Formats: sequence, C-alpha cells, structure tokens
Amino acid sequence: MRRAVRICEAHPELKLDRQFLIEAAMLHDIGIYRCYAPGICCFGTEQYICHGYIGAQMLRKEGFPRHARVCERHTGTGLTEEEIIRQNLPLPHQDFLPETMEEQVICYADKFYSKTHPEREKTIEQAEHSLVRFGKKGLEQFHSWEKQFE
Repeated sequence: MRRAVRICEAHPELKLDRQFLIEAAMLHDIGIYRCYAPGICCFGTEQYICHGYIGAQMLRKEGFPRHARVCERHTGTGLTEEEIIRQNLPLPHQDFLPETMEEQVICYADKFYSKTHPEREKTIEQAEHSLVRFGKKGLEQFHSWEKQFE
C-alpha cells in the first residue's frame, strides 16, 4: 500500500484515486486465508494460485467490484486465458490482466513484497527475479511499469 501511495503522490499526472489505491492495496490478498499456504499460517483448502480469484468473489459479494478486480488481476503481472489453459491452472478460462491505472499500480507495487517477509521491501532487481517464473512477457510488463511509475 505504501509503495502504491508513493507512486500516486509522485505522479499526479496519472490522476490516480488515492483512497481507492489504499483500500484496494490493503484488500488485494484477502482471499489467501482460504488457501493452503502453511509457510504464512494459512491452512485453507484452496490452491495458492486461486487467492486472487477467491478474494475477488468475496469482495463482489460484499459490493466492492472495483476492489475485486484488483484482487483477481495482481498475480504476476496478470494472467492471460492462454497462460491459464497452457499451465492448467485452476482458474476460469479468461484474462485476468490489470487494465485500469490503479490496477496496474497495485499489481506493480505488489511485486516488491512477499507474504513471508511483509516488512521488507524488495529491490527492483529482487522484484524482477521473482517474476522470472512468469516468463519474458511478465518481465517486459514489469519494465514498462517501472519506466512509467518510478
């Protein structure tokens, strides 16, 4: 959340909704508690890759559709339907790509933190390294955001 707000304050030309950034950044991982990730004390039954989609379902049910979109679109630099099918991911066959500027800022800012050490902010190099598994396209998107937001 802090990095997203810093981007907002450094780039008034982007006309970002600061209050929404704060709210959505704080809520974007809400679905994690229903996933099995014992390393971060989550003992649910769902696969970790589903936490964004699960969080989106929860927030839509509560009447927060904009916040829900951030949840479902923050994995890596976003997931395409093609990637979901190719990797046989347990997600609906559709694109989950950040589209609005706020969705993109939160997705970008999220790459600088991990759930195992939330108090530490990664360097750009460390954030890039964490995206290697998502392939060249994900790194290219991250570099594009880096130029735009830093």
